Amino acid sequence: MIATPTSLPGGTWTLGDLTVTRFGYGAMQLAGPGVMGPPADHDGALAVLRDAVELGITHIDTSGAYGPRITNELIREALHPYPDSLHIVTKVGADRDQRGGWPTARQPDDVRRHVRENLDALGIESLDLVNLRMGDARGPHSGSLAAPFETLVELQRQGLIRHLGVSNVTGEQIAEAQDIGPIVCVQNMYNLAYRSDDDLIDRLAAAGVAYVPFFPLGGFAPLQSAVLASVAARLGVAPMSVALAWLLQRSPNILLIPGTSQRDHLRQNIAGANLSLSADDLAQLDEISR
Repeated sequence: MIATPTSLPGGTWTLGDLTVTRFGYGAMQLAGPGVMGPPADHDGALAVLRDAVELGITHIDTSGAYGPRITNELIREALHPYPDSLHIVTKVGADRDQRGGWPTARQPDDVRRHVRENLDALGIESLDLVNLRMGDARGPHSGSLAAPFETLVELQRQGLIRHLGVSNVTGEQIAEAQDIGPIVCVQNMYNLAYRSDDDLIDRLAAAGVAYVPFFPLGGFAPLQSAVLASVAARLGVAPMSVALAWLLQRSPNILLIPGTSQRDHLRQNIAGANLSLSADDLAQLDEISR
């Protein structure tokens, strides 16, 4: 069954004054191999973005580092002028090098440059939400985020950003950011098998702050578990569908941004996340992280 705008799983969540669908779309995979360069199928990438909006998704996650710049330009080509209901979330804090690396770029001048580049590539005058990225694929970096986050607050006061969040961060860094200015979301690695943020998710939910798991399906090494496969087989669905449905049922403040460059896969993700998992299913799946 193909999902429609009225059947998007999970309902909505409010990021500050922005209402978004809990089931969103991550644009990272639209760039070429290694998140570098243009996609092999340019028209297909545009079609995926247009399908996402037509299916009712109002939350797209991107970054100027994807491509670099490529995904933002694709989003603009496919969707500009943007519908009022659509909200685009981006990240700052990393550049790309010629080998495809992600060198840290969190000095105040870097942050200002990243914000300007996102505005330019997306073709807008103000960014809905900007996350400060503090880590890499290995996890959060230690240390203070004060200088780059204070720069984002300054840009917010200038009207270039509406809301702020943090990505790939520790609990201490979240607290430090909140002492500087309000945040509406935290974007960290989390999935069925990697659950070190369980307590954090519950604290953020109580405070009305969204939690956006990246690598919700395991990232570059997809989730593999006999337990997951068993639950999926019993329900007659794909294991990844169960993993997405579990995240939505884990906590009401979890927002999903699974990515794909395939139109059929986008629809499969949405339909799969509409699953209703029983208490027995949830108890069995909880064993995976143990």
